[in-house]
Amino acid sequence: MKGKTIVITGGTSGVGEVAAERLAQMGARIILVARNKSRADATLVRLRRSGPGVAHSVYFADLTRLAEMKRLAAEIADREPLIDVLINNAGALFGTRRLTEDGLEYTFALNHMAYFVVAEGLRGRLLASGGARIINTASAAHRGATLDFDDLQSAKNFRAMRAYGRSKLCNILFTRQLARSLQGTNVSANCLHPGFVATRFADDSGGLMSRFVSLAKLFAISPVEGAQTIVYLASSPEVADVRGQYFYKCRPITPSAPALDDRVAFALWKRSAALAAMKESD
Repeated sequence: MKGKTIVITGGTSGVGEVAAERLAQMGARIILVARNKSRADATLVRLRRSGPGVAHSVYFADLTRLAEMKRLAAEIADREPLIDVLINNAGALFGTRRLTEDGLEYTFALNHMAYFVVAEGLRGRLLASGGARIINTASAAHRGATLDFDDLQSAKNFRAMRAYGRSKLCNILFTRQLARSLQGTNVSANCLHPGFVATRFADDSGGLMSRFVSLAKLFAISPVEGAQTIVYLASSPEVADVRGQYFYKCRPITPSAPALDDRVAFALWKRSAALAAMKESD
């Protein structure tokens, strides 16, 4: 990975931070996307120890806001001539239904729309690479979920885990449609389930949900284990030509039937582009 430029969201804690450090050790230059300055500063210190002599950097953005997603992508695109790997990893579980300033439910905004907007905003810089990769962190929580295009914002009978599962289904559907839109280019797109990992996940979701997840983490795997598939997808020559797949433990596996519905994937793509007020890619 020496000489490679990697943009990673959600890279200041958990599996994202471990993946960023490991890729820095392999020689990559890491561009962090963060919201919390103290965590970002601490991660930069570790990156500079892991990959000394490399100009690792950080950009700050609130990835629940469409304007911030677009600003972030525009700033990175303005300063970086090319990007070799984009890792969309930021995500959260929200215990109650809240709306962003754009009128989007928080889970949908952060876990799906940020992936969509940032990837589209950096498409030109990824195409400029000699062989770029887009990696989206999904989850086995997508199993059992379906999309209702009349209720993408979970206004009807909101449940935290249901909204989270739907957002992770969106990740897989988005990856499939993204891979199709990139056919004939040198950019691949894949997604993964990192496993149930003991991280900061759901710590701030509040209420019973936060307590339940905290107890469940007693049986979770470590962030080091959870980061392995991200590092594999970002660096392994074995997957250089693999596109549109869902991985677990560094192997492609079959997601749920709804996650394989290409008509739904295309409809989600069109709806996401409309919500973001962005020009659709072919």
